[in-house]
Amino acid sequence: MAGIPGHLPEKLTITLWDFSWYTMSMPGEPFFDLGRCFAEAVERGYNTVRICAMPFLLFDPESGNRRGPLRLANLGEVGMRTRWYNCRGGAVMDGFERLLALFREAERHQCFVILSSWEYQQSFSFLGTRELYDELMGIPPQERFMAIAKSMHHLISHVKAAGYGDRIAYVELHNEIEYGGLNRVATDAGISGDNIAAVIRAVKPYTEEALAWLGERHPDLLFTGCYTLGEPWPKDLLPGNMQVGHFHMYINGVLQQLMDETGIRNPDAAFPNPLAQSLLREDAPPFDEYRLPEGEEWRLEGNPVGLRLLYLHDWCDPVKWDLYLYEHYGAHKLAMKQKVDDRFAEIAAWAADRNLPVVIGEGYVGYTPLLAGFEEGPVGKDLAEHAIRKGMEHGFWGMVLCSNCAPHHPFWADIGWQRKWNDYIRHA
Repeated sequence: MAGIPGHLPEKLTITLWDFSWYTMSMPGEPFFDLGRCFAEAVERGYNTVRICAMPFLLFDPESGNRRGPLRLANLGEVGMRTRWYNCRGGAVMDGFERLLALFREAERHQCFVILSSWEYQQSFSFLGTRELYDELMGIPPQERFMAIAKSMHHLISHVKAAGYGDRIAYVELHNEIEYGGLNRVATDAGISGDNIAAVIRAVKPYTEEALAWLGERHPDLLFTGCYTLGEPWPKDLLPGNMQVGHFHMYINGVLQQLMDETGIRNPDAAFPNPLAQSLLREDAPPFDEYRLPEGEEWRLEGNPVGLRLLYLHDWCDPVKWDLYLYEHYGAHKLAMKQKVDDRFAEIAAWAADRNLPVVIGEGYVGYTPLLAGFEEGPVGKDLAEHAIRKGMEHGFWGMVLCSNCAPHHPFWADIGWQRKWNDYIRHA
């Protein structure tokens, strides 16, 4: 495909390691042994990992390297049965060496790395202390895009100096630019965060400036933004200098019904309402006793995942959760698959006009509790397989099998299914 460096794979088969590759790095945690993680990924047919590379946590935008070890924490009793928030905490690491260790294992296992940043969304929640969080949030909204770009430049230079530049598949400025702290440039202008099209339009010039700055300094690499396909919006609002069309396809559908009816996304609704209560375990504590440790409320300020959602994920009975989704799925089945068809057709047409490769970096049902099995079960697999087939029909460059196919999720244990569909992608 035009524009893709020749040393990169014809198809990217992607496993999403997000920020967990460093937050879950203690002995006994899923990413303690990066060599084993890569070996297991290759066994399952993956050739690419996508990560929060923590550029701002490691590299000051102006001066470069930060001094001292990186100290990580958890959310106390919050998040213990959720995905991504269930880390043990307490890790103290040399972040620079941790990054190079990941690239060293990527090279040893002939894998590639998609670099991104979650730092204006979620990864700050796991910092040992709040100084870097305050520094992040203290940057004026109009300057945040370039701050991340400058930190990413230092990170890329660090990786290249160690001899691993050819392991970089491509670079995203930030994960889901329309959500989190980067969209402050829009909301401060009076634009509702729910108006996704207006947010993407408002952040476009800042994203283009940051991508251009990075591209001038690293013309050998591909740079892009990162956007979601949950809502319809005109694709001509996207930055004109993206070199990869990177998108996330969360369908929600029946899961959206559960979220709406339990009120976990509605701060004005009573919670827990009767439906939410019916999904809880018998030993669930009262919601008003469920909180972060005193003085650490900042860990969820600006984080798009709120306490209501975390509480229901932590304390639901996963059988009751899954049963609700199965009982109501029939009314959403056709619409959920049609949503995939429509969104993929839109971005395929957009990318074809610009001769850009397309990657689906996250998907497909949505954010579910760690111990729930709907996504890993027959319906979730059917939806994922439908998306994978559609992506390959459109000739997309890379696909994630499911956001939950990674070492920190139970789905990782289903080796045969992952191997089958990664083979399908590579030979499509």
